[in-house]
Amino acid sequence: MALGGNPIFNGKSFRGATQAPPVPQAPYGQAPYGQQPYGQAPYGQAPYGQQGYGQQPMTDAQLQQMYNQPAAGPADTGRMTFDAVIVKTAACLGVVVAGAAVTMFVSMGLASLLMIVGALGGFVLALVNTFKKQPSPALILAYAGLEGLFLGGLTRILDAQFPGVGLQAVIGTLSVFAVTLVLFKSGKVRATPKAMRFFMIAVIGYAVFALINMVMMWTGAVQSPFGLRTEIEIFGIPLGVFIGLLAIGLAAFSLIMDFTSIEAGVRSGAPQRFSWTAAFGLTVTLVWLYVEIIRLLAILRGDD
Repeated sequence: MALGGNPIFNGKSFRGATQAPPVPQAPYGQAPYGQQPYGQAPYGQAPYGQQGYGQQPMTDAQLQQMYNQPAAGPADTGRMTFDAVIVKTAACLGVVVAGAAVTMFVSMGLASLLMIVGALGGFVLALVNTFKKQPSPALILAYAGLEGLFLGGLTRILDAQFPGVGLQAVIGTLSVFAVTLVLFKSGKVRATPKAMRFFMIAVIGYAVFALINMVMMWTGAVQSPFGLRTEIEIFGIPLGVFIGLLAIGLAAFSLIMDFTSIEAGVRSGAPQRFSWTAAFGLTVTLVWLYVEIIRLLAILRGDD
């Protein structure tokens, strides 16, 4: 199963965690590695069905109690579970909300400064967490806090110009996430190899456009706050509307690939610590989705 296009899930550590190690093969005629020949007990243990020296036979009540005990689950054996991913993702999103709340209680100038600090710091920590071999909960939560500052400052600036756009973006993000999860659970949408190729081509094209747009805004080649997104129109509709719809679709499909990666990790018995990696990947995608939705709403409102 493909791990998806999110680079967070394509790291060496997560890939290695979701792949079962090879089982050593024993020479012909010998017992498999780590096992005893048939009919022989391990060294120091009594043969099957017999009591060891000095041990008392188990009573019927003890045997029944052992039989009634539930089998050890993934959490008991230190493996990644869906519940662990949900809890850690909720923790990351809670820190994002807390960081965003900070920008709501400061001046507009300070909120703008915090937005820049959050954007730059979040970008740096995103790279660190992506390429770090072992997940670090502290760094992942720090990334979530910085992204909260960025999203809070961005939301406050746009909401001041277009009242209500922030709440609409939150509702839109949650709606897309819920619909995507339902479609994935139903099996109607999957990250097939063909869809993965289209996704990679579209993401590269979108990244090139975003880079060109950013450079033109920084150099003053375009004066619009959204750059080419609103400077160019197609049939009277700003280019940013088409680009925004494409980006939202890409972010939604990225969620599908994240779910696929998490499912693969749980099924293959990845170590429990990688539930933080899964939570980080989902947080990155949700942040991207929110930014695209609120920008699209602002462009639509500005065109009224």
